[in-house]
Amino acid sequence: MTHHYWGDQGANHRPDPEWELDPQTLSVRGGLTRTGFGETSEALFLNSGFTYATAEQAESSFAEEIDHFLYSRFHNPTVSMFENRLATLEGAQRCLGTSSGMSAMFMSIACLVSAGDRVVASAAMFSSCHVVLTEILPKWGVIVELVKSDDLEGWKKALSQPTKAVFIETPSNPMLEITDIKFVSDLAHKVGATVVVDNVMASVVLQKPLELGADVVMYSTTKHIDGQGRVLGGAILGSDDYFNNHLLPFNRHTGPTMSAFNAWVLVKSLETIQMRVHAMADGAQAVAEFLEAHSKIDVVRHPGLKSHPHHALAMSQMSGKGGSMIGFEVKGGKEAAFAIMNKLRVIDISNNLGDSKSLITHPASSTHRRLSPEVQAEMGIHAGTLRLSVGLEAASDLIKDLQQALA
Repeated sequence: MTHHYWGDQGANHRPDPEWELDPQTLSVRGGLTRTGFGETSEALFLNSGFTYATAEQAESSFAEEIDHFLYSRFHNPTVSMFENRLATLEGAQRCLGTSSGMSAMFMSIACLVSAGDRVVASAAMFSSCHVVLTEILPKWGVIVELVKSDDLEGWKKALSQPTKAVFIETPSNPMLEITDIKFVSDLAHKVGATVVVDNVMASVVLQKPLELGADVVMYSTTKHIDGQGRVLGGAILGSDDYFNNHLLPFNRHTGPTMSAFNAWVLVKSLETIQMRVHAMADGAQAVAEFLEAHSKIDVVRHPGLKSHPHHALAMSQMSGKGGSMIGFEVKGGKEAAFAIMNKLRVIDISNNLGDSKSLITHPASSTHRRLSPEVQAEMGIHAGTLRLSVGLEAASDLIKDLQQALA
């Protein structure tokens, strides 16, 4: 389909601005398409199919000789608005909305590989991503090698031979390890690999992997993009070449489609994402500094802290802010961690993240439970590890809540 990155295409169409628009403006107006009714809010198209004036038009549509919506499993006007708006913010040629973040992650790699191909990935990642890479793809005969995020020599060695795809999660979930996107991308391209970056923890607001040399970016749009705990979704962004030759043929026949309703919620959510993410990042910085100074906390990992082992790299990749996530380890192990969680009065216990409400989880028993204790330990996850997603509450209230829970 044709991609409109600015302005309405229906009633009352006006010329495009002649200046470069601020990301906040693009968050509100990028990809906007209006019908003949001239509605102010984006329209919601819940239909599954579309009609054609003639049999010849239908034939030409399926032959992709003309732009015409065919079926909402392939594309839909509301979903297209979301895709175009997010592509505008990301600086990508194309975007595909998917049913969930994991469908986006799986497709972004699966559409590239065949039996015998190699995939290299950062070792620290969300547990379901780990299962896809280390259990599901190997069943298909795909060879997968994991490299510690900051092991530069390890990356050099792993990417010294032909590789089909590289998967990077940076910052990682939950302990916020940082991978040098440009360094790895430069190595990967020399051996013919496509670099896919899971940008969920940083969000489209704070990190632009494509500008750092990556080829593909993926999101769980459930997180910061919706950011209000309402709908599931995912997104994959990249070049026309990647879409036409790999992703779209795979997607067309497997069907992990984003629903039009979810896309409508998400396109409205993008209007406020700039303000939300910056406010959450500011709050997380304050909370992380409080936790770092507390006697009952062993380790605090937040990219905005100077104590983070890769603080300088994180700040250069993440627009100078550390994001909304904090990983920390409580003295006293699981018993102490659970006691703190159960005493919280403002912060909710939940395995989601990137939400307007602050959420805390115990990764070893929830989000990363599927992984062995050995793999968890390699990711920095221990019995006392907690992951805190800082929301939009006043940082002072979050600090008071943690203070009373730690007392």
